[in-house]
Amino acid sequence: MPVGLGKTIQRVLILKMNNELIKAVVDLEEEKVFALVLDKVENGESALEIVEQCRLGVKGVGEKYSKGVYFLSDLVMSEEIFKNVMSILEPQFKNNIRKDVTPVVMGTIEGDIHDLGKNIVSYLLRSIGYEVIDLGIDVSPETFVRTIQKTGATILGISVLLTSCMDNVKKTIEMLNTFGLRSNVKVVVGGHPINHRVSSYVGADYFTSCGIKALKIFNDLATTKNN
Repeated sequence: MPVGLGKTIQRVLILKMNNELIKAVVDLEEEKVFALVLDKVENGESALEIVEQCRLGVKGVGEKYSKGVYFLSDLVMSEEIFKNVMSILEPQFKNNIRKDVTPVVMGTIEGDIHDLGKNIVSYLLRSIGYEVIDLGIDVSPETFVRTIQKTGATILGISVLLTSCMDNVKKTIEMLNTFGLRSNVKVVVGGHPINHRVSSYVGADYFTSCGIKALKIFNDLATTKNN
């Protein structure tokens, strides 16, 4: 684990909802969000902490939506604010790519077009220097396997929110085995429907629905591979 990352993750885990940036995202104050982000960047706050604050803000919007306080349009707006914040931080990611770890392949499984969770994990990984090959949404098992073959990546993250798409995740992992890649590739599956039973069914190595926990899993895997 890079020096200082453990402490940074600890700080991130204790972030409170009264944080000014988190509150600005929850309140959908777009201009204030951008101003706060720029101020944090100028003051040397880590990209990881900024990304996590924005994630918690989006989570807060989702909670208001589930309670009927916010509408679907508000939920969509919060995701757009998040994506725009990431465009501000993206230059930092590109200048901080680690050369000592394998790229991470990410994508939302075929039949599923939900990408917020996947995007958040991708941004979190990029914020600490990982090269992330994000294949987007509705990614076929064949595309996942071809990408692993082409890049030599040893870590694969598959996002899935629709239970009807679980068999496609299972097929992807089975194809890795068919092509002789499975023993060298660790598969992390993420999404709210995922639990121990589902993870075992599809054949994943790890599962989580939490962005920071996903970050720790990926980082631990990369560190193990590197040693």
